[in-house]
Amino acid sequence: MKTPTRFKLFKRYQNLSKDSKVAAYELKKDCITIRFTDHTVYRYTNQSADPDNIRKMKSLALAGKGLGTFIDAHVKERYLRKVR
Repeated sequence: MKTPTRFKLFKRYQNLSKDSKVAAYELKKDCITIRFTDHTVYRYTNQSADPDNIRKMKSLALAGKGLGTFIDAHVKERYLRKVR
């Protein structure tokens, strides 16, 4: 019997500035998972990075601009875990 495949729901980051290190993101109720262009994946949660920061990151992800800059300036080391 096959084990069900777990699909990630990553959405490609629009990268409107054309120079972002963010490649894709996945939004959940209380967290955002970011895949960077170097293929590393980090999960930021309300508990690890503060709910206000998570809301801002979600907004920037949907807008397609400013997410990488925000991460570098405000939450770079405040991830819950490195997924990959």
